[in-house]
Amino acid sequence: MLALAVVIVLSYLIGSIPSSIWVGKVVKGVDIRDHGSGNAGATNTFRLLGWKPGVVVLAIDFFKGYSSSFWVSQLAYFIGSGPVALFSFWDVDPFLRIVCGVVAVIGHMFPIYANFDGGKGMATAAGMLCGIEPVSVGITAIVFAIVMFASRYVSLASLIAAFIYPIVLLVLRYGYDWPIAGSVLIFGALVGLGIIVKHKGNIKRLIEGTENRVGSFKPATGWLNKEKQQEQN
Repeated sequence: MLALAVVIVLSYLIGSIPSSIWVGKVVKGVDIRDHGSGNAGATNTFRLLGWKPGVVVLAIDFFKGYSSSFWVSQLAYFIGSGPVALFSFWDVDPFLRIVCGVVAVIGHMFPIYANFDGGKGMATAAGMLCGIEPVSVGITAIVFAIVMFASRYVSLASLIAAFIYPIVLLVLRYGYDWPIAGSVLIFGALVGLGIIVKHKGNIKRLIEGTENRVGSFKPATGWLNKEKQQEQN
């Protein structure tokens, strides 16, 4: 249990790194949560600061999830007598990867370094899933990119990716005999459902036609001066 506790704490601390907040302060000297959509994530960074800061935030957030599920989880084997899965139908290694990845996502959503006010966790969740089973994530990422560039709706691309991800896992396992643990199938379905539920506000705006599009990969102009004037008034 000591080994499990150590990797859980470490995964949470890694997941808590508030990349968009720190990048926003370095690039513009602002807290990105006070502007745009108010979300401390890569999408809001892309919209407000442009593609270069956005890519940096996206890469860091992705790596938080990946490093926790792929690397940090393995530290448990070198601590104490090793980890034990809590449920008999979960193999130890998938169990560790899932637990550490989920904790990293929780850290991103509720970061200790930023008063527990973080983002939605999409990029961190993608990194976590890649650390667990990369092929299914790669296929899903291609679908995400196609939908996003075709529609310019990041939320729509996220919703479709969340829906097809567990389907891709099923096809790989039962259609191509891919060695995917049953627990990963269950977890993949729960992750997909969780992402869809998390985007319920976006679903409403998509239906109403009021959802924001990604117009370009250039930083938005005038937003900082405009909001500063509003604050002064």
